[in-house]
Amino acid sequence: MKPLDPDQGVYGISVASELTGLGVQNLRLYETRGLLEPDRTPGGTRRYSANDLDRLRRIGDLLDAGLNLAGIGMVLDLEQQNLALEHENSQLRLEMEEQL
Repeated sequence: MKPLDPDQGVYGISVASELTGLGVQNLRLYETRGLLEPDRTPGGTRRYSANDLDRLRRIGDLLDAGLNLAGIGMVLDLEQQNLALEHENSQLRLEMEEQL
């Protein structure tokens, strides 16, 4: 059996809502605000991936910490940039080690 791709949208909105503890309307709002972009079936039904569920849980944590949606968007963007920089830094370190 092939392992599931964490980016593949497989969960419907009601399942994603139940798994994250966030309301269906909130999930739609977060999409509208650009905080996540679930996959869509050819018929337009939202499909959430495992990575989307992790992102939704992170949104919930940030809401619990008192951030508003604009602040959450900024935090999520900065976290993504930080991951990219960490990856780039690791690659540069490997290249330097190979040269020594």
